[in-house]
Amino acid sequence: MKEARYFYVPDAANATELPVEEAMHALRVLRLKSDDEMFLMDGEGSFYRAMVTLAATKHCMYEIKEKMPQEKTWNGNICIAMAPTKMMDRTEWFAEKATEIGVDELAFLNCKFSERKVMRTVRLDKIIVSAMKQSRKPWKPILTPLTSFKDFVGKERTGLKFIAHCYNEIDSVDLFNTLSANKDKAEDITVLIGPEGDFSIDEVKMAINKGYVPVSLGKSRLRTETAALYAAMTAQLVNRK
Repeated sequence: MKEARYFYVPDAANATELPVEEAMHALRVLRLKSDDEMFLMDGEGSFYRAMVTLAATKHCMYEIKEKMPQEKTWNGNICIAMAPTKMMDRTEWFAEKATEIGVDELAFLNCKFSERKVMRTVRLDKIIVSAMKQSRKPWKPILTPLTSFKDFVGKERTGLKFIAHCYNEIDSVDLFNTLSANKDKAEDITVLIGPEGDFSIDEVKMAINKGYVPVSLGKSRLRTETAALYAAMTAQLVNRK
């Protein structure tokens, strides 16, 4: 039996052709032909069983045979907002793994101690799409580009909001224990993760004033991308259906 081939097609129900990059992969790598079966994902919660109707040099047309709505495997919306790392490959690693685990939004923060002040999201978006297909995730995480810390925390967000930090002078609660105590409420979760040098203490206080709860991620001192993945995994485990 051939392995099912999945392709990301925004608005798949209304389109009739794979996007260019997906078409090139389907035709040149997988060598799909007319009447071959494939599966599409729209990034909004549905898979589609489809049949290739035309396989040309750069065009792969299809006809949908069946819509397959998927059920989310976790409650609420999970947002991880982190300061991007100086080495972009570490941020890309986090985005890939978080997508595979399952989150609803990946946001990036420009903080006082950020090592990276400029960030392009084109390659990151491609990595997220690839992770979606590999892990068969029917929802594509929202990718929120680099935003100033002040603007991000100033925007109203629903549910539980946390900021992870390492300051001894600011009391913190354990993220896992706090989320576990609220697991029956199935609330949205937002967790802020700072740069390698941590958030500034003024940023932590600003977030607290905006309703964010200061939390710790255990006793180990974690790298930014490790802390972000820890937060994603914790939120996912607690909110899992």
